[in-house]
Amino acid sequence: QVQLVESGGGLVQAGGSLRLSCAASGTIFSINAMGWYRQAPGKQRELVARITRGGSTNYADSVKGRFTISSDSAKNTVYLQMNRLKPEDTAVYYCNADIRLYIDDFWGQGTQVTVSS
Repeated sequence: QVQLVESGGGLVQAGGSLRLSCAASGTIFSINAMGWYRQAPGKQRELVARITRGGSTNYADSVKGRFTISSDSAKNTVYLQMNRLKPEDTAVYYCNADIRLYIDDFWGQGTQVTVSS
């Protein structure tokens, strides 16, 4: 099995920055893609950013130009650099991994990001 451990959430003022990290451990053959999703109270979970093994990235329109996803394949770790944060970015952020030879994706436990106005 695989475990995803997230870190880096917290409370920040609007306009500030945070960096999230997610490390995958366990029986990992190779990682097809990793990503970050978020879920605000009363809303559905949504994709924030995703990066593939080949380095291709995609972002939600609401975070383009402010957030950057990157990865370190040697460490099986994905990062999310979040700049110019807005109150509407407040949510629980979840790490997701699509790992070769596993049918289902894996999810982290979630990390709270709160942006005050």
